[in-house]
Amino acid sequence: GSPGTPPPPRGPWAEELETVPEGRPWGRARYEAVKKHLGAVGALSKQYWQYVVCKVWQKGCEEEEKEQEERELLPFPGWGFPLVGQDYVEILSAWYCSFSKCCETGDCRIINNITGLEAELSGQLHGQHLAKEVVVRALQGFLQSPRPQKALVLSFHGWSGTGKNFVARLVASHLYRDGLKSECVRVFVSLLHFPHHSYVDSYKAQLQRQLSETLRRCGQALFIFDEAEKLHSSLLDAIRPFMAHRHSKGQADHQRSIFLFLSNLGGNTINEVALDFWRAGRAREEISMELLEQRLRLELQGAAESSYAHSHLLRENLLDFVVPFLPLEFHHVKLCARDAFLARGLPFTEATLDQVAQMMVFVPKEEKHFAAQGCKSVPQRINYFLP
Repeated sequence: GSPGTPPPPRGPWAEELETVPEGRPWGRARYEAVKKHLGAVGALSKQYWQYVVCKVWQKGCEEEEKEQEERELLPFPGWGFPLVGQDYVEILSAWYCSFSKCCETGDCRIINNITGLEAELSGQLHGQHLAKEVVVRALQGFLQSPRPQKALVLSFHGWSGTGKNFVARLVASHLYRDGLKSECVRVFVSLLHFPHHSYVDSYKAQLQRQLSETLRRCGQALFIFDEAEKLHSSLLDAIRPFMAHRHSKGQADHQRSIFLFLSNLGGNTINEVALDFWRAGRAREEISMELLEQRLRLELQGAAESSYAHSHLLRENLLDFVVPFLPLEFHHVKLCARDAFLARGLPFTEATLDQVAQMMVFVPKEEKHFAAQGCKSVPQRINYFLP
């Protein structure tokens, strides 16, 4: 520097560096100094890594504890685990758990992405304005409640192919990182899991055990019952205690469980209402939840005594929402065809979408306004248009 300028501050390596004149190759002293400091940094990095490994995998930590005193003897005093460092390690452990099954309860895989669910329902669920609104609001309110008094129970009703299973899959994939494969999600199909009524007592015991194990393992569980109208009434009685209102603190805590029942029952009533609106020249979006839910509950209560409707679910008001799925029209089927082409990365034109929709069967016989199978067989129909 210029005369009168104070000398620069001495760094921590000043003594070692002074032995080597500027502009000349490194000497032995400077080499040893750099090696010494790099070794200290490496030792500290190794110490942090071992701590992270112990926090994440939690195995082999006994030896680490025995060597703690040795690892604390670092080349420079004062280098250790500050509190902020421990916080960062905890954050890193939680981040790792979000991508790996490292926790026993499975709760670290819960994401509860209601915003994503709402966006995907808006973009991929066609012709179901009531289902979109009810499902999102019900889940959002339930998950935001600090201490709900019972499980959330939704019952999906409508014709086959209108989107009931599709919505159930979306709910699972936006509440749990692993979707339907999550250990906190259980799917039961009536004719697959409970095919013989003669074994209903065995089914009942197995079902109660599976529900209990899932609830014990997960603070938030999702149970999906497909073809619910074919469930034996005894099985529904077995499920009822898990959905009942919580009356005392001593009662088992099933509050963070969600039940979805998928049924074709009530489809005719829903279709009649939709057809009446169309014949009157009114938009299907004008169909209100109050109108359809009231008529659906009346139909469910008047069904055969051995059916889904005459369970305790209705008699004890355990169903929080009866969700109607409206029949799909021609332009809805075209949207489903578009989604199927996009999902497979295949090119398509407007004329191609029209051809796919025209291959479907429409009812009633006179008007031919609603797709008989909804969008259920649309992905298979596009195979006819492959090059």
